[in-house]
Amino acid sequence: MRCAMLNLSVLQNLSDQKEDFAMLDTILNKLMKTTPLEKEQLKNLEFHNDLPIDVYDSALSQKERTPIISNALFKNKNIYVSKHNRYAEYPTHSHTFLEINYMLRGSCDEVVEGQPVHLEQGDVLLLDVGCKHSVGYLGTNDLLINILFQDKEINLDLLSDLRSSKSVLYDFLINRKIGDDSKLQYLVFGHESQSEVQETLDRIIEEYFLERDFSDTIIVSYLSILIAQLVRNYKIDTQISMSKSQEIAVQLLKEINTNYKDVTLEKLAAKYDYNRNYLSNLFKREVGDTFSNVLTKQRLMKANILITSTNLPVSKIIKEVGIKNRTFFYKKYISLYKVAPSSSRKETLR
Repeated sequence: MRCAMLNLSVLQNLSDQKEDFAMLDTILNKLMKTTPLEKEQLKNLEFHNDLPIDVYDSALSQKERTPIISNALFKNKNIYVSKHNRYAEYPTHSHTFLEINYMLRGSCDEVVEGQPVHLEQGDVLLLDVGCKHSVGYLGTNDLLINILFQDKEINLDLLSDLRSSKSVLYDFLINRKIGDDSKLQYLVFGHESQSEVQETLDRIIEEYFLERDFSDTIIVSYLSILIAQLVRNYKIDTQISMSKSQEIAVQLLKEINTNYKDVTLEKLAAKYDYNRNYLSNLFKREVGDTFSNVLTKQRLMKANILITSTNLPVSKIIKEVGIKNRTFFYKKYISLYKVAPSSSRKETLR
């Protein structure tokens, strides 16, 4: 009997999967059809704008000397999903909201903040507010899906903040990747090992184009899931060319990341056979802060995670992260998070 029930469950799952694929095929067939505007672009391979003039921020566009699409595009919606029109290059522009470009089929080339970006099937490009970009020619078999959203609580800093709240190493690497004087304006997520991200994106597309009951509510929920999945899957490129000093700094950051409770500069100097003062000066030069300050920050980050996710007494958490002085902990915690530990816990419980 149990075996029969399991078989029925497996058959039901297979049936559900077939229905999902059938729905996606229906949407794909719809998206692959040539629209009237695409037919116009195909005639002379020239861009035809399908957006009304009132969705552009004229004052900001004039100031930035770039067409800037405003939040007026959304009207009464929080999220806008569309197929990118094929058969012509889309000129440089930006917007006052965030955008996800999802390469559903084929490939394309974009120029983002002056940098070439190539997308293959399954790749995801996340663009921040004000990020200038253009999209190259898309052929018949190329499907690029634009997901635009105006949730003011979500920006690219969230990706950095969520990761760096767990690791000062991530913080250092991401700053190296974008440059100390740069603002992180876009991220590319490769299609490798991104199956859960692609599945969520497919669900968003499905809900949007099938226009079923409660689609808007479901799409907003999927968007939150998508952002969390992108954070979880984002891989910093650690293959960036580094000098010997930078390699040593990264190694020390790894030690802080994994052994923050009891690591000391003296222990690391002995472990790697370097003079303590040499390591101290090298670390500050490459990381931009002292070993002691970075170690304290890592301990505070770990403490914040325990404070907001457990019911452990703060006194126990202080010891758990390797800080011995209670007064020192409270002073540094408030300096970093702008609230007392008890307030952090209350905010989480709301």
